[in-house]
Amino acid sequence: MTKKPIPSVINGNESSLILEEVARTDFPSDFVFGVATSAYQVEGAANEGNRGPSIWDAFTHTEGKIVDGSNGDVAVDQYHRYKEDVELISTLGFDAYRFSISWSRIFPDGLGTKVNDEGIRYYNNLINALLEKGIQPYATLYHWDLPLHLQESIGGWLSKEIVNYFTIYADTCFANFGDRVKHWVTFNEPLQTAVNGHCIGIFAPGRSENASTETYLAAHHQILAHAYAASVYRKKYKEVQGGQLGLVIDCEWAEAASESVEDINAAARRLDFHLGWYWDPIYFGDYPQTMRERLGERLPRFSQEERDLLHYSVDFIGLNHYTTRYIAHSTENPGGHDYYAAQQMERIAEWEDGEIIGEKAASSWLYVVPWGLRKVLLHITKKYNNTPIYITENGMDDEDNPLAELHEMLDDRLRVKYFKGYVAAVAQAIKEGANVKGYFAWSLLDNFEWAEGYTKRFGIVYVDYKNGLSRHPKSSAYWWMRFLKGNKGKDSKEE
Repeated sequence: MTKKPIPSVINGNESSLILEEVARTDFPSDFVFGVATSAYQVEGAANEGNRGPSIWDAFTHTEGKIVDGSNGDVAVDQYHRYKEDVELISTLGFDAYRFSISWSRIFPDGLGTKVNDEGIRYYNNLINALLEKGIQPYATLYHWDLPLHLQESIGGWLSKEIVNYFTIYADTCFANFGDRVKHWVTFNEPLQTAVNGHCIGIFAPGRSENASTETYLAAHHQILAHAYAASVYRKKYKEVQGGQLGLVIDCEWAEAASESVEDINAAARRLDFHLGWYWDPIYFGDYPQTMRERLGERLPRFSQEERDLLHYSVDFIGLNHYTTRYIAHSTENPGGHDYYAAQQMERIAEWEDGEIIGEKAASSWLYVVPWGLRKVLLHITKKYNNTPIYITENGMDDEDNPLAELHEMLDDRLRVKYFKGYVAAVAQAIKEGANVKGYFAWSLLDNFEWAEGYTKRFGIVYVDYKNGLSRHPKSSAYWWMRFLKGNKGKDSKEE
């Protein structure tokens, strides 16, 4: 394989764009800038407010599942400190806050028979606190924390029954919060639930026994649950409430590792198995042909009624993007995982001569590659009918260092560089026609980072785990404050 040089210039302007200081005036005045978190990662109060247990409660309390043996029982205690965190968001100047609703706070057993009033009250308080500060709430219905009872009683996402339970839950949220929440996300990264939860087993519910079928069944039922929830919203609420609904998919950009036909096809396959797995049924009525060819009957089929419900069942596309890889054709599968074996590709970030695709963050999978975001935005815009896009997560992590002084942990220079580069890449993509309407930095706070526990820090605000969970803005938070408090946009009245 001929090594492809790492691009320093894309369309003649990428290098200059990344090196220059991007400004708020590079974006339309109505472009939304926000920060994001998820319920299990920040809320805590696991046994308060009549909340029922989720699959992540069970998973984290199983020995050996989390790197540092931690859990989200307390997390960073946003349940009790939401007013402080809303004040932080306001002070930094963000327009919006993307949070997720804990299903088991609304229905402790997940069944939808009796609404938990304390859960409704908590999210009402959070939403109202945001609106009082002029911050728009963006609510995600499912960010991986399935009520444990549904896992134990029906098998969770492996049972088609769950589609009905999710629809009842979604309907309840629309009814209680939709008068104020105008942007809804049904699912966050369903690929992670399917692959890491039902193939590799490193995320809850920790299954890997029947990866050749369960991976695709779990994904299929999430797609159907999205479709039914979207149908309920459009029939019962959209006209009165005037909101929008979308689905969030995570995708690292797949760049062909060489000019060979094999590598170009492998990169396209990678995108089909990542983006196409979820977006193609919505826009084209079925899974990508590449998946059908490689997975055969292991890939479930949609009925005509289901295709009709799925058809254009989003008002916007949500994209979580962190990094990029070179993709080369390969028939080897060192990990032995069905999902990756079917793709016949190799992900490359570092070459044998030591050259790397970008600077490395703390997580082994995360490299700083701003040009990849520009490319994936243009790809989505072109392939999926110019649908409005919100970048619902983008960020990088530092390694937790218990021995470091506080001022060292707050001086997150690489994260500042990361945001400058990626935000500039968004501005460039918009200039080239990408229909991007908003951007959410991940994350507002350091928090529980799933299987990595508290060993990785994604926050722009440092949380002192040893001293009462006090919040301390990092250099990246101050960069955002300066950026956001600039002129409100290139089509504003001041220009």
